[in-house]
Amino acid sequence: MIVREGLRAILEAQGDIAIVGQAQDGRQAVELTAKLLPDVVVMDIAMPRLNGLEATRKILKVAPTTRILILSAHSDDAYIEQVMALGAAGYLIKQTSLLILAKAIREVCKGNTFFSPSIAKRFHDLDHKSRDRGELHRKKIDPLTSREVEVLQLIAEGKANKETASELGISIKTVEKHRHTLMGKLDIHDTASLTRYAIAAGIIESSVHLTII
Repeated sequence: MIVREGLRAILEAQGDIAIVGQAQDGRQAVELTAKLLPDVVVMDIAMPRLNGLEATRKILKVAPTTRILILSAHSDDAYIEQVMALGAAGYLIKQTSLLILAKAIREVCKGNTFFSPSIAKRFHDLDHKSRDRGELHRKKIDPLTSREVEVLQLIAEGKANKETASELGISIKTVEKHRHTLMGKLDIHDTASLTRYAIAAGIIESSVHLTII
């Protein structure tokens, strides 16, 4: 909360950036975006209730003209490739200066893409032909469906089947079916190992990070 408020104050001081809403988790980010239709969403990957990857997917369905700028602690290629494949407009690591963040917001609002300088250099160094063929976006963090990722996140956050069912608006039997399918797909057969997988895949973290709309 303190971090979000600090960023809000600094960005609004730019004069040409207005913060129209703030979200505490991925689900709230989707709900607020659908309601407020902001030009740009600045979002983390690891968030409670719904991670940034799934939130990005859902936001672009309900608000296709909204541009999404990822601000994350993760800087490895797998995360960057996946969010860009989903349709994010830019990716910044959290060590990025606030001046670059403000510039990134302006650029993606114009319809451009924007990356942290270190990420942009890595992308520039890749073979251009491979990028033209779309090979950057073929790697997947996991073979799971969007719903399965949602169930996995809630399991990893310690939610019981009943709580997960209530959160997602589905039956307990459906949750149990998804849990069974998850374990089969991932060849993981206990909750602790599912949680470790979710952390390794960036679906959850041990702390809650920034989400601004």
